[in-house]
Amino acid sequence: MTKVKAVFKTDQGKVRQNNEDSGGTFVNQDGHLLAIVADGMGGHRAGDVASQMTLSHLQKMWEQSEGIQTADQAGAWLKTHVLQVNRLLFEHSKSNQECEGMGTTIEAVIATDHFTTIAHVGDSRCYILNDSGFKQLTEDHTLVNELVRTGQITKEDAEHHPRKNWILRALGTEKDVKIDIKTIMFEEGDFLLLCSDGLSNKVSDNVMVQILQNEDSLEQKASSFVNIANENGGEDNITLIILEFVDEIELGDDK
Repeated sequence: MTKVKAVFKTDQGKVRQNNEDSGGTFVNQDGHLLAIVADGMGGHRAGDVASQMTLSHLQKMWEQSEGIQTADQAGAWLKTHVLQVNRLLFEHSKSNQECEGMGTTIEAVIATDHFTTIAHVGDSRCYILNDSGFKQLTEDHTLVNELVRTGQITKEDAEHHPRKNWILRALGTEKDVKIDIKTIMFEEGDFLLLCSDGLSNKVSDNVMVQILQNEDSLEQKASSFVNIANENGGEDNITLIILEFVDEIELGDDK
């Protein structure tokens, strides 16, 4: 039987005065895992309010939940609770002047023994490494990605576009938000990587694959990601979660 091992790591980076990213992994009443990466944005310190509110609400709701057996149920749970968070943030920003315009990305993944369901808003990312190779499972909700998708600029142009950081979709910035939900099946030996753009902007796909495939522990892999992002400039906060799908016997040996 396949089980999930997880590691979470966040780092302020080398430039920012504070860390506006939030994240973590949480277990519900049935022992199923919820992994979250949220990259906050907004006025002075409002980004960390947005990401922290998102994390604490989803953690609380998840730890109370049970009975999620199917991908449809997981998708419905994510949609309901991410929409709740969106309204909470939107109302908070309206009633607290210092938080006006705040928002956050969200990468939320429910991992059970049989499937993994992803909820995605913004430009944080979820990647998979499996027998088919390395692939980004999410679509960035950014201006440059939209320009690439519609053929107006190339992927190479996007790297250096002056509006590279313009996000088209985030939690908390509007009353309603469209959430991308996707379910994948996985096998023993697969990895999922969730990360904020502080990592994906600084570490190439090839290096990501090298780190995930090496013999290091999950903790060492996570540290390698942060170190390389910082070596390459570290201008943004860096947050990641690695999920590894392992055989339950191997997990027993690992304890």
